[in-house]
Amino acid sequence: MSPSGRPRPLSLMFLLGMGMASERINCPSRCSCQYLEVNCTGQQLQEFPAAIPLDTRQLILAANNVSYLPAVELSFLADLVYLDCRKNLLGDDLDFTFIGVAKLVYLDLSFNNLTQVTFSTFSHLLSLVVLKISDNPNLVAIEKDAFANNTWLRHLDVSRTGLKFLDTSTVRDLPNLRFLGLSDNLWHCNCSFLDFITWMTESNVLFPDADNITCYTPEDLRALKMPAVEAHLHFNCLTRLYKQDYIFLCLIGFCIFFAGTVAAWLAGVCAVIYAVHTSKGEEEEEEDDT
Repeated sequence: MSPSGRPRPLSLMFLLGMGMASERINCPSRCSCQYLEVNCTGQQLQEFPAAIPLDTRQLILAANNVSYLPAVELSFLADLVYLDCRKNLLGDDLDFTFIGVAKLVYLDLSFNNLTQVTFSTFSHLLSLVVLKISDNPNLVAIEKDAFANNTWLRHLDVSRTGLKFLDTSTVRDLPNLRFLGLSDNLWHCNCSFLDFITWMTESNVLFPDADNITCYTPEDLRALKMPAVEAHLHFNCLTRLYKQDYIFLCLIGFCIFFAGTVAAWLAGVCAVIYAVHTSKGEEEEEEDDT
């Protein structure tokens, strides 16, 4: 019956019933589905769930045991904008995984087993705004141009990983970056890292938990915060000469001295040869005159 008391048209009731049945059928097993959202949190899933509705915009797979994201199945979800895969077993084989979800805005891969990030990992996510790859203790390398295509990236978190170094251009060239998590990493604060530390102190980016952005190596700088490290590295790297620098300067000086000596010797030899040749010419002229 309709709210007015009149019988509801059979066709309308049939369509509503089919719609509800379709929603139940399309929802993956052990997941809950709402309008454009699929939530599979904490269901001990071993694999990427099947039968996800193709119009899904938000997919939550948090707290499972998924070790692989199939690129083909993901590509069917062309309208996906939000993907939460935190607390899973995802490893380093993520290159070209997200090639079919170019509309993705939010991606959480924290608390996984990532080992590296290459240019091919996120290069197809041209709309990405938030990327969380924190709490991946085996993440030891992020390529220099890893985020070159992610120009809309605003929030990036690489805290609590195995990172020792991050090239300055990797984050400096992100025009919309406003939030960068770097705390509790294994930063190696040598002269090569000075440029990155200087960028940190001069940029307008927010660094949360800044008190825990400290050096891990070398030993004499361990637990030292970045502003203090910058002053220390400025003194050691820009004003102080090391043993190899003195050796290099000595070699340059010796080369200059040796080159000068050889040049002077050659000039002297040329002068003697010229003088001998000239004197011989004069003697021959005198003999001809006589």
